[in-house]
Amino acid sequence: MSQVVDQLAELTAHRDRDVIDTTLAAALRDLLQAEQVAIHRCVGEEADRRWLTRARLRREDVAATADALWTEFDDLPRLEAHPARLLALHQQAPVSLPGVPHLTVFPLTTDREVVGVLELQTTDALDAGAHRLVASILRIYRNFQALLDYSERDTLTGLLNRKTFDEAFYKLAVSAGGAAGESIGEAGQAAAAPSSSAAPEAERRILPAAQPHYIGVIDIDHFKLVNDNYGHLIGDEVLLLLSRLMRSVFRFHDRLYRFGGEEFVVLMRCAGDAEAGVAFERLRATVKAYAFPQVGSISVAVGYTGLKPGDTPSSAFERADRAVYWSKTHGRNQVFNHAALVASGDLVDDFVVGDVELF
Repeated sequence: MSQVVDQLAELTAHRDRDVIDTTLAAALRDLLQAEQVAIHRCVGEEADRRWLTRARLRREDVAATADALWTEFDDLPRLEAHPARLLALHQQAPVSLPGVPHLTVFPLTTDREVVGVLELQTTDALDAGAHRLVASILRIYRNFQALLDYSERDTLTGLLNRKTFDEAFYKLAVSAGGAAGESIGEAGQAAAAPSSSAAPEAERRILPAAQPHYIGVIDIDHFKLVNDNYGHLIGDEVLLLLSRLMRSVFRFHDRLYRFGGEEFVVLMRCAGDAEAGVAFERLRATVKAYAFPQVGSISVAVGYTGLKPGDTPSSAFERADRAVYWSKTHGRNQVFNHAALVASGDLVDDFVVGDVELF
């Protein structure tokens, strides 16, 4: 019993979801003497859903491995490629497959849906006591995830909220530099280390990454008129529908935020400025073409910028926000790249990153 309590204490001691998944896998491996424990999440849209491995830990492993943060969606296996996992999803109940090793698949659920599976490979079939133990630990895991959702997500749209942005900003830079199949135990510990989260912003700057990262700021044009003309309930519906359009346009690993009011933020990686511009233009066109109930057509102003070595969250956001302001004062319903506006002379790049910042 003391071992179980220790494992539960370790599981709930973290706030980083990567570390929590790794800790869950390690706890079940040690408690059940499993040959392998793996956590797989469902990602993608309903018509094309894939398996993303969040943690995989074998008996002899020191640290868990996982799919890299920026794994290409088309490289992930489809749900149908793993029938036992798919059956556990549909039945919302454990599925056991005899063999060497024996495979047991448990569905992972939230308060609203089944989001993935836990796979256990063991020498022998799990007995009733082991099933109860796993089920109990998964209930605690689900409740803890719900608490994190409550603190990290916007209650209206379900997108990430502003207070999670800074930490994700730095973690994204660290994770993007890793190779596929990197140890998320090590990456998660680095991201959660006190020196990373407690340091002043000026001391915690983004490191150069192998591929460009971008931040985009999205602002609904004339949103005040929507609230004034139709009421705040309709305004909230517009915000909710926009968040769903964002999910449909951007990739599963792009991080989507609502910063408050009608302001949304995207943190993403692209091959270059042109590719980032295509993604944001796709959102702009999708929003413009969508018929919002009662309101009809709305538009968004979008500004984006590539992240620079030495950037802080505030410096990167400031550049993107200036591009948004340019859009809103020059016709709205447009996408602008801060660097392009500086190159054309429309904006002056008086915001210097590095050891000195000038405002």
